[in-house]
Amino acid sequence: MTDVVTLARDLIRCPSVTPADAGALGLLEDRLKSAGFETHRVVFSEPGSPDIDNLYARIGSGSPCLVFAGHTDVVPPGDAAAWRFDPFSAEVADGMVWGRGAVDMKGGVAASAAAVFRHLEKHGPPKGSIAFLITGDEEGPAVNGTVKLLEWAKSRGETFDHCILGEPTNPEALGDMIKIGRRGSLSGTITVSGKPGHVGYPALADNPVHHLVRLAAALRAAPLDAGTDHFDASNLEITSIDTGNKTVNVIPAEARALFNIRFNDLWTPATLEAEIRRRVEDAAGGARVTLRFQPTNALAFLTPPGPFVDFVSRAVEAETGRKPKLSTSGGTSDARFIRGFAETVEFGLVGQTMHAIDERVAIADLEKLTAIYGRVLEAYFAG
Repeated sequence: MTDVVTLARDLIRCPSVTPADAGALGLLEDRLKSAGFETHRVVFSEPGSPDIDNLYARIGSGSPCLVFAGHTDVVPPGDAAAWRFDPFSAEVADGMVWGRGAVDMKGGVAASAAAVFRHLEKHGPPKGSIAFLITGDEEGPAVNGTVKLLEWAKSRGETFDHCILGEPTNPEALGDMIKIGRRGSLSGTITVSGKPGHVGYPALADNPVHHLVRLAAALRAAPLDAGTDHFDASNLEITSIDTGNKTVNVIPAEARALFNIRFNDLWTPATLEAEIRRRVEDAAGGARVTLRFQPTNALAFLTPPGPFVDFVSRAVEAETGRKPKLSTSGGTSDARFIRGFAETVEFGLVGQTMHAIDERVAIADLEKLTAIYGRVLEAYFAG
């Protein structure tokens, strides 16, 4: 069970494309049970979302409690014929393990489990607790996964002190970066209703595209903020403009724009929605505009630098020789849910091939990540 490469390959061979589990959680559960963990498989449901299988495991009952979190679901592999090897074969070649989820994030899950197994084999039960929070819903809507698993654990009286989420955080090489926070994400749609007509008689029509272009420019005209000590400036991107019109000589009746904002901890979804509504109203100029926002559970958060962040940083530097950058870049992760229950940092593998054709992880990185987690465990339970 302490062989990280074998465990990673076994997990990759489970085609657990969200929301399917395909045996991945059962495989991990069996290993954890064999190591003395009490395990629970919990399925959560929500109307309009697929049922999701989740795994909670814990050894020990006291404090401090160190949690390893992650997910075993993966994104679809796309055209399997475009891969060098079958995406769920977990082939080993060129010093790497190949397959969907190798980096994001079955390799990270395998490294955390192997590190714990090695620690228990060497030291026996911890002077405190070790827990695993593993979901099958991170790559999907994230409705029936970690967020509900945490509440379920809380209802049982479970408490946690610190958490390491093994997402692929390193841009180029292991040791580059630790994530101490994440930006929030808010998406919306602007719809402008016009009056259709012939392009040769524009006075008889009202072109919604012209209004929409003006509104889109207004949304991006002024920065939302200048950033903070730990976050870049919030950023709004127009991701689509569409009329559904296939005819070049007809002014359309309606135009729509989709947008997404990645925002820092100066904003909440409510305050950001209010600011976007203000900008749209100021620029509307009499246009008939509808503005809608999608519900979001992706809030900005920060784990301020302090003892735990320093603790993990030292373990990374000791094993890799690199002092990791503390970052809040990238997309969202399940850390946004966990941070309300435990002080949380993210550190995992190099993310260059995540979600890509021929996703793969260096065997040397799997071993080194396992060693880093092992250093954390040694020091954590040594006080």
